[in-house]
Amino acid sequence: MADATEKWEDNVTGEATIKGQRVSFYVDKECILCSVCSDAAPNNFRMSDDEDHDICYKQPLDEEELAQCFEALENCPVEAIGEDG
Repeated sequence: MADATEKWEDNVTGEATIKGQRVSFYVDKECILCSVCSDAAPNNFRMSDDEDHDICYKQPLDEEELAQCFEALENCPVEAIGEDG
């Protein structure tokens, strides 16, 4: 399970509210740069500028992006994606 105290500093901050559900996604330091998240939710996750981990660069804006972010979270092989909504 992802640890909010260990999230990468280059994740986007803030939160989103979609259909009454408040969410705030991030990637923590367990990330192994497998790109599962950026494949599942390319509008929200990408490789960091340092190219050694993935980050959440944009919180979801709609139901489709929200579903993709949850797909990324559920499929992360090291559970490095967190959601503190």
